[in-house]
Amino acid sequence: MQRIPGGTFQMGSEAFYPEERPIHHVDVDGFWMDAQPVTAAEFRRFVRATGYTTVAERPLDPAQFPDADPDLLVPGSLAFRKTAGPVDLNDFRNWWEYVPGVSWERPGGRATTIDGRERHPVVHVACEDAEAYAAWVGKELPTEAEWEYAARGGLEGATFAWGNEHFPNGKAMANTWQGEFPWQNLNLDGFEGTSPVGSFPPNGYGLYDMTGNVWEWTADWYTPRHPDEVESPCCVPKNPRVTSRDASYHLGQPGEHIPRRVSKGGSHLCAPNYCLRYRPAARQGQQIDSSMAHLGFRCVLRSLEEAGQERAPRRE
Repeated sequence: MQRIPGGTFQMGSEAFYPEERPIHHVDVDGFWMDAQPVTAAEFRRFVRATGYTTVAERPLDPAQFPDADPDLLVPGSLAFRKTAGPVDLNDFRNWWEYVPGVSWERPGGRATTIDGRERHPVVHVACEDAEAYAAWVGKELPTEAEWEYAARGGLEGATFAWGNEHFPNGKAMANTWQGEFPWQNLNLDGFEGTSPVGSFPPNGYGLYDMTGNVWEWTADWYTPRHPDEVESPCCVPKNPRVTSRDASYHLGQPGEHIPRRVSKGGSHLCAPNYCLRYRPAARQGQQIDSSMAHLGFRCVLRSLEEAGQERAPRRE
């Protein structure tokens, strides 16, 4: 883990998507954060030690999917399918497919394993799975404010976790999609899918893969916008978190009855022509039962005393 020093920062962005607005000041206490997303190997140790069964490995509840064919309500997860050519970007079903048998251990289907991918981020984990792992290691999921503050790495107001230039000196700084999503991936960063953690340079706090590679769960319930900026410096929110799920439902949309958590960071499937969200300020609402091929997590620790164990020395 890396020590993230406390401080005040400008959270959000006015330059990209509506849900990132408005920019507002937030104060965050210092904490420790995993230097990289939880890997498939780390999650496998958790499963072997506890016998845990992930959401993607459990039968689906027909009550949650009243319009679905009962024969299709079998364990599985959402897998990405690259298209043969340009498609309507308003319909995610053109590239996402629910595939029976897909799980954290079999990310490509029943005939696949994580062998050879142990250092890749674990994927196909729902929010409940991430929280179960975090509890097992004596940690928690970060709040949205903690996550964004850490992702910025001390760069106030920068567009990306490394600065304002997309490809500084022509170098890829994160695992993202280059080309026309979802059919043309130029692989300028060297990876078609997820990449082993730590394949790209860390940010200013020594954290790897804070943007790109996989989206990451947070502890906060999703709201469609940030709170307005406070007028007085004395009233800057300190360690804010959204603890009520009431505003997180997406009424009028599929799955409207399922609450959503904030996910951060973008993924290897984010591209400028569709989802330029591999930025610290980017955010989206993720249904808590979702498990997908580009969704993982990392953990935080707010008190070493509560953990009862030694951690990495503080970085000065």
